[in-house]
Amino acid sequence: MKQYILALAAGGALVSMQPALAQSESATDLGKAVAADYDNKLEALFLDFHRNPELSYKEVRTAGIIAKEWRAVGWDVTEKVGGTGVVAVMKNGEGPTLMLRADMDGLPLVEDSGLDYMSTVKQVSIDGEEKPVMHACGHDVHITSLIGTARRLSAMKDQWSGTIVLIAQPAEERIGGAKLMMDDGLYSRFPKPDFAMAFHVSADTPTGKMALKEGITYSSSDSVDITVHGVGAHGASPHRGKDPIVMGAQIIMNLQTIVSREIAPLKPAVVTVGAFNSGFKHNIISDKATMQLTVRSDDQETRDKLLEGIQRIAENVGRMNGLPEDKLPEVKVSHERTPATYNDATLSRRIRGLFTERFGADVFDDKPRAGMGAEDFAYFVAPNTDVPGVYFNVGGTPQADFDREDAGGAPVPSHHSPFFKVAPRESVTLGTEAMTVAALDLLAPKTE
Repeated sequence: MKQYILALAAGGALVSMQPALAQSESATDLGKAVAADYDNKLEALFLDFHRNPELSYKEVRTAGIIAKEWRAVGWDVTEKVGGTGVVAVMKNGEGPTLMLRADMDGLPLVEDSGLDYMSTVKQVSIDGEEKPVMHACGHDVHITSLIGTARRLSAMKDQWSGTIVLIAQPAEERIGGAKLMMDDGLYSRFPKPDFAMAFHVSADTPTGKMALKEGITYSSSDSVDITVHGVGAHGASPHRGKDPIVMGAQIIMNLQTIVSREIAPLKPAVVTVGAFNSGFKHNIISDKATMQLTVRSDDQETRDKLLEGIQRIAENVGRMNGLPEDKLPEVKVSHERTPATYNDATLSRRIRGLFTERFGADVFDDKPRAGMGAEDFAYFVAPNTDVPGVYFNVGGTPQADFDREDAGGAPVPSHHSPFFKVAPRESVTLGTEAMTVAALDLLAPKTE
């Protein structure tokens, strides 16, 4: 008996009934085709991407390889969208438009994973400094999988109808690339999607498992810089100056009261001071101190309250210390920021049901969020646009590694760690198959 599921129109409205991905011979063979692709093509690509990572906004080589691979299997490719971004379009008859996204930048870290394909690359960043580079968050998995997905969807055009847009996005690690692509006309120069999807490999999730929840998926993030202007003096004569280090310390301690005393206890919020710099010598009171903050929340009201509170505290600490109005601490919110990412409820239920049917009832490993990580996929989807989106996770660490950690062995390396590593075959193949079956389902040809 055929199984039927509700279809979504643009904006998420329920409009018609159509069959789920049929368990035909070609669908059954999909897993085998993905595995063969990994052996014949994708593994070599993954190893090359991992050995040759590139920093945010500098992903020129990576983008070129992705563009070449997509063109080779029939996609209409446009490069240099929003800087180094790549967009590929395939139109295949009437039907909705689906966007699939992967991020492609690495991190400024010296890799110490012990892998025989470790990165030893250095690159000059947009800040003008030479830095080591490592794929310490799995973006090499994401782009390899999206190449794999492009290959499968090209080979299975008889099983879907509509338009697919693939994007390789720069600078996710600096939460700036998605907005750059949007500002460069992603939804006007190219077909605007009716749905958008992306996934992230997770070192905290066992291989073969997935995670997908409706609603809040990633927090908002704002990078905030505070400059405290003081009056320099001799360290033995503090009364003759205005000490920016003391004022900075007062600001830092008072910032902690925003979350604890101004935000409702059940509202997630974080204000972290990641850097505090001032002075050059033991006995000199500096004339300036600088701070770098990351600010996280799960809703816009809390986000606004946090940013207002930081501004208020910083300026009033200056006033409390007798600074004139034109010398009060300066608070600047960086362009490196993103709203929260939400999974559309209706689309999430549909994709979760599809993955359960495809991969088994026990495929999901839905642990509660353990932190307030951010993801600029938010710029592509509702509520920041009218496009319903789903962002899911694919497991990257073998269960044996978790068992070893539980028994007192080496801990599983986290993301953004120099020791980070995932199992590439399991991660790439599951990510590829999941994105492919989602596309086949959302773009299933209409039947009477």
